[in-house]
Amino acid sequence: VQLQASGGGLVQAGGSLRLSCAASGRTLSSYGMGWFRQAPGKEREFVAAISRSGGLTYSADSVKGRFTISRDNAKNTVYLQMNSLKPEDTAVYYCAAKTGTDYTMTRDYVYWGQGTLVTVSS
Repeated sequence: VQLQASGGGLVQAGGSLRLSCAASGRTLSSYGMGWFRQAPGKEREFVAAISRSGGLTYSADSVKGRFTISRDNAKNTVYLQMNSLKPEDTAVYYCAAKTGTDYTMTRDYVYWGQGTLVTVSS
């Protein structure tokens, strides 16, 4: 499956962005999906994940209450709504499809998109 992330950009602190992750090659409903991010000089970290049906979601403590993950299996797309953005949210955001059992570990994800840059200015 090929994943294409989009929606990144430059936004002021307190603003909002919605990232999209569109899939091709295979239906996304076969996979749990996640968003990760990587800031310069830091390791890639878990942001949010959603089960195949969308009935279960998980979020990192750092984004709880601000970011919401959702999916539309009919459109083969996963979203990350990001509100109340902070400068520390600045990173390249990656979407990924998992086959492993854990939602928060990069090793359980087998397909990765190319990433989209989010820059939050103070």
